[in-house]
Amino acid sequence: MPAHRFGRKQAPMSEQVRQPSSPPTVYRVRARTIGGGRAEAAAGTETIAFDASWASEPSGLPGPAELLASALAACLLKSLERSGQLLPFRYEGAEVDVSARRQDAPPKFAEITWEMRLVTDEPEHRVDLLDRNLRRFGTVYNTLSAACTIEGRILTTPTSATS
Repeated sequence: MPAHRFGRKQAPMSEQVRQPSSPPTVYRVRARTIGGGRAEAAAGTETIAFDASWASEPSGLPGPAELLASALAACLLKSLERSGQLLPFRYEGAEVDVSARRQDAPPKFAEITWEMRLVTDEPEHRVDLLDRNLRRFGTVYNTLSAACTIEGRILTTPTSATS
């Protein structure tokens, strides 16, 4: 006899389709040139200036590669904040350095490395759990890790050492 719930026939598990709880998130950015090899992108309520020149001399503005590395750093910090609230995981501050190594032919990133310096009194096993969550739940992290190698580590400093 088929399984029933609340008086209605329930489809077997193999026929059930999970409905997403919300529609997919869509991110939008608008970018434009502003002359002299400069460009800007409107993201959220902010405008981000960047280098769009072909010149070999650095302009001082971030280029597309630095913006991509910045996106990974932002993803890691946002995932840290998320973990801080959900686990909960206590920390006083964090910094992230990201390095992206480019290959020339074909032009792409071959490897990205990151290091997070975290001020926390959480025990090592909780920092390991945080590390797994950072690698598992970040949209930018997961997208980039599908395209190139990503290696990273978390270094901790006790809160008493920063006082």
